[in-house]
Amino acid sequence: MAHTPLWNNIEVAQAVSPLHTVRRTWEASGVAIRSADVKPGDLFVALKGELRDGHDFLHEAAARGASAALVSRNPLGPVVQIPLVHVEDTKIALNRLGSAGRNRVSARIAAVTGSAGKTTTKEMLRWMLSGSAKTYATEGNLNNEYGVPLSLARMPSDVEYGVFELGMSEAGEIKQHSKLVRPHVAVITNVAAAHLEFFSSVDAIADAKAEIFEGLAPDGAAVVNRDSPYFDRIVSAAKRAGASQVRCFGRHTESDARLLGWTAQGTSMEVRAAIFDRTLAFVLGAVGEHMALNCVAGLLAVSELGADLEQCTASLREFHAVGGRGNVLKVARADGHFTIIDDSYNANPTSVRAAIRLLAETTEQIVGKRTLVLGDMLELGPGAASLHADLLEDLVAAKIDLVHCCGTLCKTLFDALPDSMRGFYAVDSAALGLKVCSSVQTGDVVVIKGSRGSKMELVVNKLRNSGHSAN
Repeated sequence: MAHTPLWNNIEVAQAVSPLHTVRRTWEASGVAIRSADVKPGDLFVALKGELRDGHDFLHEAAARGASAALVSRNPLGPVVQIPLVHVEDTKIALNRLGSAGRNRVSARIAAVTGSAGKTTTKEMLRWMLSGSAKTYATEGNLNNEYGVPLSLARMPSDVEYGVFELGMSEAGEIKQHSKLVRPHVAVITNVAAAHLEFFSSVDAIADAKAEIFEGLAPDGAAVVNRDSPYFDRIVSAAKRAGASQVRCFGRHTESDARLLGWTAQGTSMEVRAAIFDRTLAFVLGAVGEHMALNCVAGLLAVSELGADLEQCTASLREFHAVGGRGNVLKVARADGHFTIIDDSYNANPTSVRAAIRLLAETTEQIVGKRTLVLGDMLELGPGAASLHADLLEDLVAAKIDLVHCCGTLCKTLFDALPDSMRGFYAVDSAALGLKVCSSVQTGDVVVIKGSRGSKMELVVNKLRNSGHSAN
């Protein structure tokens, strides 16, 4: 079968408008913005950041097999032996290349954002759609000012569906991303007190998330969480942006896609949902009500994209949660095993409460303790300590057996815990991991949660290495 290149020299020149003509012919099979990520045949984009300048790594990119590079200056030292496409600004060129990547496809496109669950929902959409058609989706969490245009530039021209994750750190960012992606369906999973360090209120966060509707394609649909206290605000924003349809999901009786119930089955669960006038029952290879709601949001988006619901739900049995976002690990010991639910990738008050509910609702036979290991939730602004302490009521109501904490913000919560619930405290996750390993017992279920800066994956790794990971 003949190989179809992702880009060639003519297409790139048409997209980025180089400062002068490059007469050498070349093809690219991929696009990279970090020299360490370059694979043979990639187009390397030399971006200039605050700390690193990609032009300093052109020789490395060439040595790793880059077929060409987008540059705004010549590199220092020896001549680079690959074609160089000179542009005024490589960041602008990357955006233009991403825009050209979007313009050349006839695919149906979905975009997903939210304070929690956006990566999982994006992966669910990828999983469901790829079973019946060629589908491309954002890799990992490339959802920022560089990741979105890079993802668009990497999208093959013959895909039938595209799924893109849009993140933000400030107002206006998602609007720019959405106008690049131009989705046919835009999903907001939820709005919560995340990134309050950069926003004046959760209302402001809701407004920033709602910018995803600004780039909707004609006849595009907005998919909104009906259970959210910001539902009306977000719907108003969708209508102002010109959304042709506003659809909603949740547990609310007026939801277009309604979660009817779920039943855990070990590391998976049976989900019952109603999508418009159709009732569906299917197995999802993940656990927790938040996972079920992410899935229902995905099914509503699938319906709006025009894909077959029955075919999509049939594939969900084999879906597995993304690493660090609720994946279940069983660690074997001589006398049995204990279970880790690794939700360590990030955290805010809403996602931690979801993790607490998941721990409380675990129906697999529990012979040990239900344990939460929590690191600091970061970027919450002046009220951060109170937002940590406010979790106490949820922990007590859920009857969690044991709570271990690390970080200065979590110390407020730890000190407020009842003696019977208070486990270990440490300043950082590395120290806490050692303590938790000494206390976990066969039969325990341990949920691990915290913001990226808390490095809670160190606790996960310590626990996994304390026995033999069975999956």
